[in-house]
Parts: sequence; C-alpha cells; structure tokens
Amino acid sequence: MKESWRWFGPNDPVSLNDIRQTGATDIVSALHSIPAGEVWSEEAIIAHKNTIEACNPGESPLAWTVVESIPVHESIKLNLPGCDKYIDAWITSMENLAKHGIKVICYNFMPVIDWTRTDLKYKLPSGAYTLRFDQQKFAAFDLFILQRDNAKTDYSETEYLAAKQQFDSMSEQDIKTLSDNIIAGLPGKMTDSYNLDTFKAMLAQYQNIDEQTLRNNLFRFLAKVVPKAEQAGMSLAIHPDDPPRSMFGLPRIICTADDLDILFAEVPSQANGITLCVGTYSSRPDNNLVEMAEKFGSRIHFSHLRGVSRDVNEQRSFQEASHLDGDVDMIGVVEKLLREEQRRKLTSSTLASDIYIRPDHGHQMLDDINRKSNPGYSAIGRLKGLAEIRGVIRTVSRFINDAPSMTE
Repeated sequence: MKESWRWFGPNDPVSLNDIRQTGATDIVSALHSIPAGEVWSEEAIIAHKNTIEACNPGESPLAWTVVESIPVHESIKLNLPGCDKYIDAWITSMENLAKHGIKVICYNFMPVIDWTRTDLKYKLPSGAYTLRFDQQKFAAFDLFILQRDNAKTDYSETEYLAAKQQFDSMSEQDIKTLSDNIIAGLPGKMTDSYNLDTFKAMLAQYQNIDEQTLRNNLFRFLAKVVPKAEQAGMSLAIHPDDPPRSMFGLPRIICTADDLDILFAEVPSQANGITLCVGTYSSRPDNNLVEMAEKFGSRIHFSHLRGVSRDVNEQRSFQEASHLDGDVDMIGVVEKLLREEQRRKLTSSTLASDIYIRPDHGHQMLDDINRKSNPGYSAIGRLKGLAEIRGVIRTVSRFINDAPSMTE
C-alpha cells in the first residue's frame, strides 16, 4: 500500500517537513485557493507540485499523487441551466492534473455540506480530543437554531421534545459553538464566510431535489467526465456522504453498498471507482466494511482508514475512535485491501497495483492540544493512527501469501 498524508497547502499547520518524519511517501492535496467551478491551470498545478516535491539532498522525497478534491460546483448537483461550463472546467482540471502524473481524484457529490460534526473538540477519558456527531445536538440545531422550514417532519415527537430540552439547556456560547461547528463542514469554509441565512438559502435550492433526481445528476456528470478520465488514465474515487444518510432535508446517494451497486450498474467503467472511507461507511450499522472491501475491491482507488464508535443507544451518534478501535474490523479491512493488491499483480490488471491509503481524523493529543490545526487533522493523532495501520499492514503482509483469509 502507498502511505499518504493529507496536506492543505502552505497554510497547513502540519508542514511538509513534519510529514516527512511520519514516513508517509505520498501527498494528498488540492488547490484550495481556487473557487469551485474554475479551472485548475497547468501553471497552478506545477507550482503546487513543485512545492510538495522539492527537497534538499538527503531528504526523504514526497510525491503529490492523490487529489482531494476538485470541488463539484453546486450547479452541477442541481443540474441548473449553464452547468455544462462547470463540468467542462472540472474535466479540464482533471486533464491538466493527468498531464503532470497525478492520476487519482477523490471527490464527492454531497449537496451543500461536505461533512457534519456537532463537536470538533470532544474530550475523551484519556484527555485527548476527538470529533463527534451527536444526533440530539444536531436536531436541536436543525429545529431551533437554524429553524429550517418543515424540519419538524423529519423528527418523531420524542426526538422533537428531546431536541427542545437540549436547546433549552444551551447557553448563547453553546449555540454559537454548535453553529460554527456545523457550518465548518460547508465547502470552501477555509476561504469563504458563511452564516445561517446563507446556509438556509443554500438548502432551499434543493427543496425539489429528491434522491433519484440527485442520482441522475451525478450520472449526467459522470457520463461526460468518465470517458475523458479513461483517455487520461485517471481514476475517479467518489467519497461517501458524511454522515451517510439524509440530513437537513437533503438527499444523500453514496451511503451504502446498495448505492454503490446502483452507481456501478449505471457507469461500469473501471475509471469510476471509490474512496473506501472506513470511518464514514462504518458510522452506519448496516454497512459491513470487510464485505465491502472485498466486494468492491477492484473499484477501490483510495482509502481513508479511521475508526468510528457509534453510541449504543443512538446509532446515529458517533465519535472518531482510535484507528484500530471502534465498530469496524480494521484488520479485516486491511487484509482485503492487501489481497486486492495481490490479485491485481497476479492478473496483470490495468489498475495500479498499490492502493493509496491515509490515516484520517486523528485525535488531538499531547502537544497538539494547544496548537492550531484543521479539525481532525492534527499531526500527532494522525501519526499514531498511521503507525497503528502500518503495524497491521506489515503483520498481515507477512502471512497473507501462506495463510487462508483471516475473516473466513
């Protein structure tokens, strides 16, 4: 496997020199300063690539090999008149990346919000901090802070009353913090400012878009993009919706194994693949990650490896666990990925035999507790996660050629 590390650019508190010390060899990055819908020029790509790959004699080299991500403009998801220009811009950016050897793109098709957490610094018994999604806090935000139109229809009377009790117990600072935490998941948050009115206006655009309509809009996008990806030798790796279920009245269409079956039946090209985000998929109890890693092995171009622990009494609530803990058999997942790599080598597959993996959403711990970092992307917690995953990879690799499947 290719060990990679997400880098948010020159303003990332975790520097490239820091990343070298982790042992990761590949960089997952993007041109975050370019607004959604605009072309990534070759000049901008070359400059970013040179920044990443420049190193002094004797230093460990790094390579920019995975893009996360080229944003899909909201007009494409809505299939608005004139959206083809944004699809064309996306294709041009993809082709420009391919010209410079960057052949894997992780992207998503989530309406309005990229990811949602209610707590960005939830204290664990160890004293470290993690990301958390609390369903009751989320309902309190949706119903009583955002006051989304028709939100009450999405909740039972019991859920409504619990959310009201949660809201009534919150201070003004609690309300502000919760609002800021949820809005942090909006695309472009690193460069743009959002408020609740803007958020509600964005949600309103989807009032007549259901799951099938959104899925058709994804298929329309891929119908134009995938043939160009095939020509460029590019692997597209769609990321699941996070959390993987409908929220804020928005449709979500990449949440389960069944959703992936629909996707691949419609767009069977090998260029149309997935990012196996173990944490996101496992935040649903009906997703079996070991089975998914085996079933969709040939479609996995990239994988985020992280653990998630779901609440026992409210399965929609979860927190980011240590990478080998939580509600997923991470060792079983890693084994399936390694066996897929082995299969590719033995069958002379046209796919790259190595699967890119990266640690995801590490805990904020030790000296990083008092340092600024992007939520979930502090250095030490991810280093801990990478070390744990690396140990699993090396252990499983030693026996995989001679031993039967450990999950059978």
